[in-house]
Amino acid sequence: MNLKSDIEIAQNTKELPITEIAQKIDLQPEEIELYGNDKAKISWKGINRIKKNQKLGKLILVTSISPTPAGEGKSTITIGLGDAISNQLHKNTLIALREPSMGPVFGLKGGATGGGYAQIIPMEDINLHFTGDMHALTSAIDTLAALVDNYIYQDNSLKLDPNRILLKRGIDVNDRTLRKITIGQGSRFNGIEHEASFAITVANELMAILCLATDINDLKKRIGNILVGFSVKDEPVYVKDLGFEGAIAALLSTALKPNLVQTLEHTPAIVHGGPFANIAHGANSVIATNTALHLSDYVLTEAGFGADLGGQKFMDFVSNHLDKRPDAVVVVATVRALKYQAEESTDHLDKENIPALEKGFANLKRHMENMAHYGVPVMVLINKFASDTDQELSKLKELVQNDGFDCEVVSYHDEGSRGGIKAAEKVVELTGKASDFTPVYEPEDSVEDKIAKIAHKIYHAKDIEYSDKAKKQLAEIKKMGKDQLPVIIAKTQYSFTDKKKILGAPEDFTLHVKDLALKNGAGFIVVATGSILDMPGLPKHPAALDIDVDNNGKISGLF
Repeated sequence: MNLKSDIEIAQNTKELPITEIAQKIDLQPEEIELYGNDKAKISWKGINRIKKNQKLGKLILVTSISPTPAGEGKSTITIGLGDAISNQLHKNTLIALREPSMGPVFGLKGGATGGGYAQIIPMEDINLHFTGDMHALTSAIDTLAALVDNYIYQDNSLKLDPNRILLKRGIDVNDRTLRKITIGQGSRFNGIEHEASFAITVANELMAILCLATDINDLKKRIGNILVGFSVKDEPVYVKDLGFEGAIAALLSTALKPNLVQTLEHTPAIVHGGPFANIAHGANSVIATNTALHLSDYVLTEAGFGADLGGQKFMDFVSNHLDKRPDAVVVVATVRALKYQAEESTDHLDKENIPALEKGFANLKRHMENMAHYGVPVMVLINKFASDTDQELSKLKELVQNDGFDCEVVSYHDEGSRGGIKAAEKVVELTGKASDFTPVYEPEDSVEDKIAKIAHKIYHAKDIEYSDKAKKQLAEIKKMGKDQLPVIIAKTQYSFTDKKKILGAPEDFTLHVKDLALKNGAGFIVVATGSILDMPGLPKHPAALDIDVDNNGKISGLF
C-alpha cells in the first residue's frame, strides 16, 4: 500500500526537460518559451503554425458524477487515462487541463494536479504561481476596475452611474470579507464613494474571455465588448466606449499563450485557464484544446464538477468554439461517492453497503444518460478505492451495463497507466464509433427557453421560478438585444437542484433563478440559481494549515 503523499510522489519523479516533451509533439525549439527546465509557453509562432495543420485528433471529454466529500478523482482519471493511451497503447496523446486556482488550493479542495501516480508536474509550481497566468488575470481585472473608477473621478463624460457599475474586482484567494465593500470613503480626493465587490479571479469575465479568445485581436475585441455598467440615462457603457481594451489585452497577451508541462509518465500536457464550472463555464482554454487537437491523435480534456455543470456547458457552449466536438465522453464514478449519495455521510463509507450503492447509482444513471442524449458515445470509468469490495465493484459494473453503457474499473491512482489498459483500449475504440451531436438547446432559442431546456432535460426540474430581480434583469437584457446569447447556469455542484443538500437524482423540483448577468465580452449570460457565491470563503481548517516549505525551498502539504 502506497503511503507517500501526492507531492512526495511528484517530487521523487525525474522530470524530462520540457524541450524533450516539446519534441514529442513536434514543437520546434523556437516555438516554445521556457519557464525554467520543466515548463514552457507555446509561442505565437508555434500556435500560428499549428493552426494551419489540417490534422485533428480524437477529442475525449472526461466528466463525472456530482462531487461529494468522498472524492471522485476526475483529474486523476483524465491524467491516468491519457498516460495509458500514450504509454500502454503507444498512441500520440495530449492532455489538456485547467490551471488550479490558489483559492481552493489554500482552502478546501487542496491541490488540483491529479493524484497518486497519475499527476501532472511540476505539481507545486502548477498549484501555486506556475507561469503567472492567474496573477496576470488578477492584475488585469483590478487595473480595469481602477481605470473605470478613475474615469468617473476625472471626467465621466458618458455619465457612468457609480451605483450601476457591474465590474467586480478580483483576487485569487477565498476571502469572504471582500464580497461587499465600500470604496472611495473620506474626501473626494479618494475617489467617488460607492459600493463595490470582489469575485475570485476564476469567476471573473476576463477569465472566461482568456479561455475563449482565439488570438490577441479576438482577446482585444472581447475585452472591448465587456459591459461596464449603465449611465444615469440608463444607457449601456462598454469597455470599448472608454478605450481601455488595448491596455488590458497587453496585460494578458503572455497569459493567453498555453502552458506545456508533462505527466509523471512524461505524457505531454497543456495546462491553461481555469474557470470554475459552478459559476462559470468550467473548461480550459479554446487555444489550448485546439492546439492539442492539431498536434496529437488523441486529446483528453475535462469539464469541471459533475456532468450537469461542466459537462453540459462543454457540450452546449464550449464545443461550439472548438475545431471539433467530442468524439467520446467518459463519466467518472466511485463506489464511495455513490454510497455517499444515499448515506449522506462519510462516516461509514469504508464498510460494504450494497443497498446504499444501488440507491446512490441513480446519480450516476442520470449523468451518463444526460451525456448520451447529446448523441456522443459514452462509457463509465469506476475509480477504484482501497475500501471498495469486490462485491461493490461488481454490482456497480452490473448496474451500469444493465443501463446499456460499458464500463471498466481503473486504478490509475495507485498503478499509473498500468491501472487501466483495457479501459484505455475501450475508450479509444469508443472514439471510432459514429455520433450524431444533438444540443440541449438551439442558438435561436430565447433565454427563457434555454434555461427551461437545461432545467428540464438535464436537471429534471418541474418548474422554474424567477425572482423579481431576475425578471428586471431579463427585461434589461432583452432591451439591449442580447437575449439570444448562450446561457451559463451558476448552480451548486453538489445537487441537480439549486439546494446542495438534496442529493441523488431528484425530480419534480423548482429551480429558482435569482439573478441574470450579461457577460457580453465572453458572449454568454450567467444565470444564478439558488444560493451561489462568486467569492468563496475559507473553511474552519483551510488546507493552508498543512502547507509548509523548508529551508531548501522544498514545499510540503499541498495534497
